[in-house]
Amino acid sequence: METSRNEEASDDRDCSDLEHLEAKSPMPLLDQEICKRTAAIFRAMGDASRLQLLALLAKREMCVTELTGRLSDNLPAISQRLKLLRAERLVSTRRQGKHIYYSLADNHIASLIENGLAHGSETDCKVCPPT
Repeated sequence: METSRNEEASDDRDCSDLEHLEAKSPMPLLDQEICKRTAAIFRAMGDASRLQLLALLAKREMCVTELTGRLSDNLPAISQRLKLLRAERLVSTRRQGKHIYYSLADNHIASLIENGLAHGSETDCKVCPPT
């Protein structure tokens, strides 16, 4: 006899935490402050224009003038994005003369960008329903 999706869903609602705790040891919850900071990082990366900027900086450090030219955008807009990314510790700066060079803050950020872009470029998603 086949079970319907509704019957399966009701079976899930009938289970108790105790059933699951017996099979596994309890998992500790993450520190709330770490979760808040991490969510802020993902929000900062969650804008397509900022992500494009981060992808360029993943290749090499660049000054704001170079970023402006590569992105075909205006200086105030690029500066505002960089300010937000810097506030979230995603990018760092280095001054050379009158130029300020921007780069990704560390390898963690580079990995996040690389993995996010790789996942975003996948077209054969086995768990995603067709749209």
